[in-house]
Amino acid sequence: IMELLYSSGLRVSELTSLDISDLDIKESLIRVKGKGRKERIVPIGSKAMEAIQNYLPERISLRKKSPALFLNNRGGRLTQRSVRRILVQYSRMISLKGNLSPHTLRHTFATHLLHEGADLRSIQELLGHSSLSTTQKYTHVDIGYLTEVYDKAHPMVKKDK
Repeated sequence: IMELLYSSGLRVSELTSLDISDLDIKESLIRVKGKGRKERIVPIGSKAMEAIQNYLPERISLRKKSPALFLNNRGGRLTQRSVRRILVQYSRMISLKGNLSPHTLRHTFATHLLHEGADLRSIQELLGHSSLSTTQKYTHVDIGYLTEVYDKAHPMVKKDK
């Protein structure tokens, strides 16, 4: 769950509403039903796909009739609250300062994409935002990164600092 949230930037509500039929294992894609009933296709990373493939046999043993991808111990669809609880427990297990939340992973996804060169418009699509200004709020840019971009891009900056 954590790997998928970080790998895809999904909202917790989108994660909990995923069905097995939303997975395209061969292409490493998921169909996401976002806000306002908007649907989008989101690629997922190899680590997240590996985790899902490792989870699927266990999931099938829980309850074959449910279409939900993520199930609780009783075979029902995992709730948003349960996902948050899982992340808090994991945070404590690894002695992480503060609690890990689905929203933190969503912000981190966007910020890391931006830092690695993705453009805001593409990040907007991946996050399912209708407004680019919302996406800008999600991407945190520190002064070190800004200085690096400035040094590389400005034509009047000495390249041999």
